[in-house]
Amino acid sequence: MSYRVLRGRWCNIIVLNVHAPSEDKSDDSKHSFYEEMEQVSYHFPRYHMKIILGDFNAKVGRENIFKPTIGNESLHQNSNDNGVRIVNFATSKNLVVKRTKIPHQNIHKYTWTSPDW
Repeated sequence: MSYRVLRGRWCNIIVLNVHAPSEDKSDDSKHSFYEEMEQVSYHFPRYHMKIILGDFNAKVGRENIFKPTIGNESLHQNSNDNGVRIVNFATSKNLVVKRTKIPHQNIHKYTWTSPDW
């Protein structure tokens, strides 16, 4: 996990780059990752623009319960455990999962999957 503060003329932007544990990792490792991300983001000034990017190993679905935080443009219908965790984190910080709000063709909504999985 790393972050960088980009100083701008009208606002500062904080870019946080993360790599979350995969879906098959233990709940303890996932919990410690999100706890660390919570601690790092706690120290960011409220008025800075925040961009969190990286590999969250998450499938964010289209559940109606998450609608203020996510959009209708997800490839998946249901979220996996990592998807629920990232949506809960985004909701707690008043953030939005922008990838699910921007329309794209389905071919551009997924990433490469290893053939040995």
